[in-house]
Amino acid sequence: MADQLFKFLFDGADSSKSSVRGEIVSLHEAWREIGAHHDYPAPVLRMLGELLAASSLLTANLKFNGALIMQIHGDGPVVLLVAECNADLTMRATAKLAPNVHVADDAGFKELVNATGKGRFAITLDPKDRQDGQTPYQGMVPLEGNSIADALENYMLRSEQLETRLWLAADANRAHGVLLQKLPLHRGEDGGPGGATVATGTELETSLETWARAVTLANTLEREELLSTDPQTLMRRLFWEETLRVFEPLPCAFHCSCSRERVGAMLLTLGKAEIDETLADQGSIHVNCEFCNRAYDFDAVDCAQLFATNNPVDGMRVANILRH
Repeated sequence: MADQLFKFLFDGADSSKSSVRGEIVSLHEAWREIGAHHDYPAPVLRMLGELLAASSLLTANLKFNGALIMQIHGDGPVVLLVAECNADLTMRATAKLAPNVHVADDAGFKELVNATGKGRFAITLDPKDRQDGQTPYQGMVPLEGNSIADALENYMLRSEQLETRLWLAADANRAHGVLLQKLPLHRGEDGGPGGATVATGTELETSLETWARAVTLANTLEREELLSTDPQTLMRRLFWEETLRVFEPLPCAFHCSCSRERVGAMLLTLGKAEIDETLADQGSIHVNCEFCNRAYDFDAVDCAQLFATNNPVDGMRVANILRH
């Protein structure tokens, strides 16, 4: 089964005439590549896979060239979950556990990341075209619910005022997800404020009916069915009575943006004194990428070159490296 994301619309041939949009993502190779770099307990792996599937579903609607980064800051055995997806649907993910913790095979969402109710859920939009005046944006809300899907639905309602439903599932080999989103209506014959058009009562009623019907159908999904069924078959099973416009599938793939240059830029931000102290104590600096586990080593000569006054990696370049 290919790594793909399908987008579709209910009720009409374009988004201006549709009240509900949907997406289905199927991640296999990309997800196995991420899992191969780490040895997470099964419940943590499942949560991270669900977060990755969710990040791809939301990224598919980005209107700029950049990345969407989802973070769960936990207060239990799992300290951090991160899934990052770029506009071209290349992605990476990682998790951080508290030291010396044991994670039971049946550990649940709240137990892992919201044990004392202090967990937080954050989404960062990181545009790459900063020269166009675009700046990063981050929204953060309390961690609510009993799953990744619950947390994200709460975030979308609180921060974006968009009614969104998700169905997510992951195991060691697959990460799948379904998204339904209720679209705002702006059509109609009645004039709104400033001359804008608004939806008629009939359109609003139809929109609500379509949304309720789509959610009811998707609620019939079982976890194993979601994991084992390809997106096209799943669409037919769930929405065979609906009029859908299905777009060409979008490919998804694993990609880690780490590099020796970026690690060097990070070391520069620590300052020469701290780097010299580490070198004196350890003889070299060893850094592993938290996403792909690739190793980077810097000895005293490497570090001296980083801090040389004629090194092309100046302060402005460091900022650009860290930014991208």
